[in-house]
Amino acid sequence: MSACTHHDTQHPHPSHPPHPPHCPPSGRRRRFSVEGADLSAAVAVFLIALPLSLGIALATGAPLQAGLVAAAVGGILAGRLGGCPLQVSGPAAGLTVVTAELIHRYGWRTTCGITVLAGLAQLALGSLRVARGALAVSPAVVHGMLAGIGITIAVAQLHIVLGGSPDSSVLANLWALPRQLAHLHPAAVSISAITLALLLTWPRLPGRAGRLLGRVPAALVAVTGATSTAAVTGLTLPRVDLPSWSSHALAGMPEGPVLGIAAAVLTTTLVCSVQSLLGAVAVDKLVASRPGPQSRIGRSDLDRELLGQGAANIVSGALGGLPVAGVAVRSTANVKSGAVSRNSTMLHGVLVVVAALLMVPLLEAIPLASLAALVMAVGIQMVSLHHIRTVTRHREALVYAATTLGVVVLGVLQGVLLGIAVAVAVALHRLAHTRVTHEVKEGVHHVHARGQLTFLAVPGLSRALHLVPQGGHAVVELDGSFMDHAAYESLQDWRSAHTARGGSVELSGLRGGIRATEQAPSTECRCRPWTPWRNHQSCSAVGPTAPVGQEAGRELARGISSFQRNTAPLVREELARLAREGQRPSHLFLTCADSRLVTSMITASGPGDLFVVRNIGNLVPLPGEEHGDDSVAAAIEYAVNVLGVRSVTVCGHSGCGAMQALLNATGSASTNTPLQRWLRHGLPSLARMADDRRARPRLAGRAPADAVEHLCLTNVVQQLDHLRAHAPVARALAKGELELHGMYFHVGEARAYLLAEAPGDTAFEDVLRSTADGKAEGATRGATTSRGEVAAEDEEARSPV
Repeated sequence: MSACTHHDTQHPHPSHPPHPPHCPPSGRRRRFSVEGADLSAAVAVFLIALPLSLGIALATGAPLQAGLVAAAVGGILAGRLGGCPLQVSGPAAGLTVVTAELIHRYGWRTTCGITVLAGLAQLALGSLRVARGALAVSPAVVHGMLAGIGITIAVAQLHIVLGGSPDSSVLANLWALPRQLAHLHPAAVSISAITLALLLTWPRLPGRAGRLLGRVPAALVAVTGATSTAAVTGLTLPRVDLPSWSSHALAGMPEGPVLGIAAAVLTTTLVCSVQSLLGAVAVDKLVASRPGPQSRIGRSDLDRELLGQGAANIVSGALGGLPVAGVAVRSTANVKSGAVSRNSTMLHGVLVVVAALLMVPLLEAIPLASLAALVMAVGIQMVSLHHIRTVTRHREALVYAATTLGVVVLGVLQGVLLGIAVAVAVALHRLAHTRVTHEVKEGVHHVHARGQLTFLAVPGLSRALHLVPQGGHAVVELDGSFMDHAAYESLQDWRSAHTARGGSVELSGLRGGIRATEQAPSTECRCRPWTPWRNHQSCSAVGPTAPVGQEAGRELARGISSFQRNTAPLVREELARLAREGQRPSHLFLTCADSRLVTSMITASGPGDLFVVRNIGNLVPLPGEEHGDDSVAAAIEYAVNVLGVRSVTVCGHSGCGAMQALLNATGSASTNTPLQRWLRHGLPSLARMADDRRARPRLAGRAPADAVEHLCLTNVVQQLDHLRAHAPVARALAKGELELHGMYFHVGEARAYLLAEAPGDTAFEDVLRSTADGKAEGATRGATTSRGEVAAEDEEARSPV
């Protein structure tokens, strides 16, 4: 926010606000300014884009200027009009195979015309607001497409690395590779080897010097090192040849078969659009995971991004440039370099224009073998092992493999269509194929259904269920996520008939159990696991009355049984991992033992996230007191020194019985009982409350409702002071390794409040309002998030069961 904007927000009556010295009058237009972060990010992206743009143009067989034109237009136009401010557009490696095939078949000027038509198609799709539809394509198809393109690029550029020239077909290039290996060009191989060595080792330089040098892009270092070596040694090699801009070829009218041109436009539109839209989503994830406030950078508008890419392709094609799309490498560098607005993307395009006009002698010194090695490395990186592991984990390896082979053998469009067809076939197979088994273990009949229960699975399910004899005990396990009406009725009809004849049935599965519409036996609790416990006590009220103690025991037994049936299968894998790895919580949560306070519910945390200490009144005894309590001090020491928690939260709550007892106590009250001796640790809170010199605590801007609430709020602040007196906490705070947070939970309102971060302030702010305003982001993170809060791209977010 500029100083002018800040000034206006501080003066709601703009009739006569004075202008700061550096703020222009309101009637004068503000001058365009670029922040330092955008400038440094633009330079970093430019240094990566320059050699890659030339290398991609070389790989397609297009004029080398075409790569510079696409980089400049993509940076300036797509950067200005696109819907993803920090995505960098330009010539993309994912378009190399498509463009090379078009140039080989139709020539360069017709390819430029096809690029213009593809841009118009993107404008039409953006106007129809169908951008989100591109995200419906299976990730396995997209990753397979990129892998196939990467293989094609790597095999073709390998011939140039070895000193030869590639063919237009992948199979032809593979067939000719043994002959090429027998006739190596030593100079080309040497320069290529230097390029690859620098490209791989530069980011891995050790020590502080390595971290400083690592800020220079590895691609620039590799190409510069290879060019310098070639110049010093005087090697005779083909080099970059940039003809005069006066002879640069512009777009022409597409010439060729109508169906062929239409297929080319469709392919170019598809690849450009999908790559750009998926890139925008990936950039959103990178921005969200970047430390620091992100308020200035909104989420991507995918329809606007499609319009921006279409406009850029129209201009790039008309000016004789390569097709334009969002580029992952440059976009990642832009985000990680600290860019804060679209100015960085646009400025990088301006720098490309300056380089194309003023740096021609330097660019013409670059050996083509060095650019080929650079692009070959990019192609190899497109075959991502991380993506392969991801699709294998989700059982989509067949879709990935079919798409990859289709792109390599048939072409990009044909490969993508083949991948989509295989993905649809796999989905239909999973929907239609359900395996139902029946076995007897220790007199119990187990019926296990693996897959989705649709009407197609009803005959097999019915056969397995009727193998259970009359009056027998059956356990039906449903290992799937969907059950249609026909399967549901078949299962329920059999269950009703079986139980009516004296049998018993246990049902489990469907990721949380049978839906609430089922008719469960009256002796079981019908509450779904880990959900809001509405009317929870009514579950235990069913059945004959029993003595109070006996009924309580039955409640507990029913709850344990419900956990074993419904919740345990869902959390068993996670708990097994925690058992192997040990506990690694990031937060110590100190709260009251009140039965209404469910810590996992009010913090949305799961197993292993919180190290919880509970006692009467959420008290923290001062160290060394006569009636101290080593259990609380031991828990604090263990959490801070051994577990290495990053934050400690003291949580009080409304209607606290301990605080009520403190208010009712008199000065001559007996301290003979353990409870009375324990409550002595709350006396400093009582004294703090009675001190008129201290500010009265506020709750979301209002005064406490009564004396009990006043003491509850004061007690949280006082116990935070007691925490600071413990040596492990004091040391961690001094090193900046620990944060302290105060929290108040209003039970009746089901609302959480966080203590304001300002020193000495005793205002508790509503969590929802404070996080929306960005005032208590740190406190909210410390109190309510679970471990692993930043999810990298392609990782699955873990949610509570």
